[in-house]
Amino acid sequence: MLKLLALTSIKPLVFRLISLIVISSVLFSFATCKKDSRPSLLIYSPHGTELLEVMKTRFEEKHPGVVVRFLDLSSQEIYDRVNLERANVQADIWWGASAITFSKAAEEDFFEPYHPTWAEKIPEIARDSQDRWYGTFQTPEVIVYNQVAVKQEDIPKDWDDLLDPKWKERLIIRDPVRSDTMRTIFGAMILRQWQTSQTPDAGYDWLRKLDANTREYTVDGTVLLQKLARQEGLISLWDLPDVASAINRQKLPLSFCIPSSGTPLVIDGIAIIKGTPQPKLAQEFYEFVTTEENLLLAARDFYHPPLRTDIDKAKLPEWLSKIEIKPMPVDQALYKTNIQDWMRYWDSQIRNQNNR
Repeated sequence: MLKLLALTSIKPLVFRLISLIVISSVLFSFATCKKDSRPSLLIYSPHGTELLEVMKTRFEEKHPGVVVRFLDLSSQEIYDRVNLERANVQADIWWGASAITFSKAAEEDFFEPYHPTWAEKIPEIARDSQDRWYGTFQTPEVIVYNQVAVKQEDIPKDWDDLLDPKWKERLIIRDPVRSDTMRTIFGAMILRQWQTSQTPDAGYDWLRKLDANTREYTVDGTVLLQKLARQEGLISLWDLPDVASAINRQKLPLSFCIPSSGTPLVIDGIAIIKGTPQPKLAQEFYEFVTTEENLLLAARDFYHPPLRTDIDKAKLPEWLSKIEIKPMPVDQALYKTNIQDWMRYWDSQIRNQNNR
């Protein structure tokens, strides 16, 4: 196994509302601080405070007098927040969510079109035809486990290994209703069966077996990885950048494998929010975090594989050349059309079925 250098429908809705209230109080604190006449940017992103702090510092160094603020939120929280703020736009950039989420937001008129200087340097699938969003990273999903508690011979090598009854109450999973990463994985598991049945039923059965082995659904990825490190659960499914960062930066006793049958690759994007208070600065930040230099920094230090095709592979970090990623085909149109219904069904008919 390769290591990196080394609802019911009501509950999620209530949680989202509480989150928005908390976030509103944070933004209010921004506004009520000592008056600051300097131009500022507000970035909404799920990329984590470490990466965001680095980019904030680097951007401010190149733009003296500009203040960058950010809120580290889940993709669903950002979607809800941007939608709520349409009449009084607060943020300038949304940096980080799947292509599916960005496509939905674009169709709902969330974004200002912008044609970046590198627009022709990424695949067609990773860009919006009307320039409303563009892909930045390509994120593989992995099986992550506590390397102290899981024996070498027991390490799950593929998705179906997670259904073994020996893992009952040993899995901890991020709540998929609120997470692009987990929605992508759950959707991919349903689509694996679709070709033969043309229905989601076989995929639902797979998710029921996964639920039977699941001890808890956590509110975010940070809590998920911390609980795995404390052996409150032994195995999970999550994205490579967060797992790699936990192993290499936080030194958590975790390891991972890329499922042998293939893994869905999430295209992770960036967009300028419609009505941004700082359109020119927003464009500059958009270009700044997607330069070759900063994409390589994000790959080297934060384990985000870049999407740009014009980056010399010899410049990519060593860890990226040491893992083999087998992409899982995902019918994007079918996924986009059905994922909300699939997740509603999972939430009401499958989640915690063994605890009822």
